[in-house]
Amino acid sequence: MRVLISGASGLIATELKVQLKRLGHEPLSLVRREARDSSEVEWNPSEGYLQPGIIETVDAVVNLGGATTGKIPWTKKYKAEIVSSRLDSTKTLVDAINASSKKPMVLVSGSASGFYGDCGDQELTEDSPKGTGFLSDLAAQWEVEAKKAQKSTRVVLLRTTMVMSRKLGALGKLLPLIKLGIGGPLGNGRQWWAWISVVDEARAIIHLIENESCSGAYNITAPEPATCGQIVKSLAKGLRRPSVLMVPSFAMKLLVGEAATELLLCSQKMTADRLVASGFKFDHPDLESAVKYVLS
Repeated sequence: MRVLISGASGLIATELKVQLKRLGHEPLSLVRREARDSSEVEWNPSEGYLQPGIIETVDAVVNLGGATTGKIPWTKKYKAEIVSSRLDSTKTLVDAINASSKKPMVLVSGSASGFYGDCGDQELTEDSPKGTGFLSDLAAQWEVEAKKAQKSTRVVLLRTTMVMSRKLGALGKLLPLIKLGIGGPLGNGRQWWAWISVVDEARAIIHLIENESCSGAYNITAPEPATCGQIVKSLAKGLRRPSVLMVPSFAMKLLVGEAATELLLCSQKMTADRLVASGFKFDHPDLESAVKYVLS
């Protein structure tokens, strides 16, 4: 397969390209500059530009583009960039798919666990309703834009969670503190953090591309739920470090602002039932195996 990928320099896409090549497929990276070789495709989503004719040559499109939500603080200007970067990228790809004479078999488009908002101990399936807040509104808008391609091609929506990687990713600020022995649970530590290893994230994307029966939203999360406290404790144990210093919620809200509430203190106990029912098998199904991978 030829697979066109936006957000191609990101953590997930980098692993995805490695796995695609290993399986004998051809990943194509969308770049916002002149293409340097045949593995790159030029585009400018803020202007709605995509290299003409490229869609007719690919079998699948994977849309992972978007400004990181991990850049803090969320100023009004940066929040607008977070939104526009996702919607502009998705609209550009969807418009090209709908206008193409030869359609790709699937559009796999990013979304996020933020769709559900803060749900405490409630189990979240793909049928659970949209929540409230900036990230919930963002994910919902992102999905609506992607679904505009579903008359032309199969659409899969990736409700992605915290991605655990050796290259840190979502753990980038937390893991160094744990290594120093000054890390600990955020808030009371009882909030559910849905998580998945970057290896399984990329494998799940390929699985959803290859399986023609898969469409609609999927929770891209490991089947074993874990709280913030459990994840921090497991990482600290693997590093043989203490994890007793709790970071109070009020301090996080004061220092980080809105992002603290929506990213770090938010509780989302997501299930992987739909992904598992589709036949997907995890390399890192439980926290212990994921932590061993991250720290290896």
